[in-house]
Amino acid sequence: MTVFTTLAILALVFFVAHVILLFTSFGKNGYQKKRYFYSHLTLWIAGVLVFLMTALFAGKQVSPILDVFDTFGKQSLILGGVVVLSLTAHTICRYLVIPRFR
Repeated sequence: MTVFTTLAILALVFFVAHVILLFTSFGKNGYQKKRYFYSHLTLWIAGVLVFLMTALFAGKQVSPILDVFDTFGKQSLILGGVVVLSLTAHTICRYLVIPRFR
C-alpha cells in the first residue's frame, strides 16, 4: 500500500469516527463530555492527515483534487476549514443540543 493510500484511508477512518462519536455523544445516557471531546479530536486528526497529504502530494499528479492545493496558502485553508467546521459543530451542539440534555 502506498503512503498516499494509507493517509487517505486513515483520514477517512478518522472522519467517520468523528461523525459516529459526535452523534453518539448525545442520547439516552445524556451528554457524554469525553466522547464529545474525542469527536472533535478525531476531526482535527483527519484534517491534519489531509493537510499532510496535500503537503506531500500536491502538484505531483497523484490526485487531481490534491493538485489544487499546490501552495502553502491553499494547504493552510484545509486547517482553517477544519477549525471553522469544528467551531460550527461546537456552537450548534453547545447552544442547540446540549441544553436539551441538561
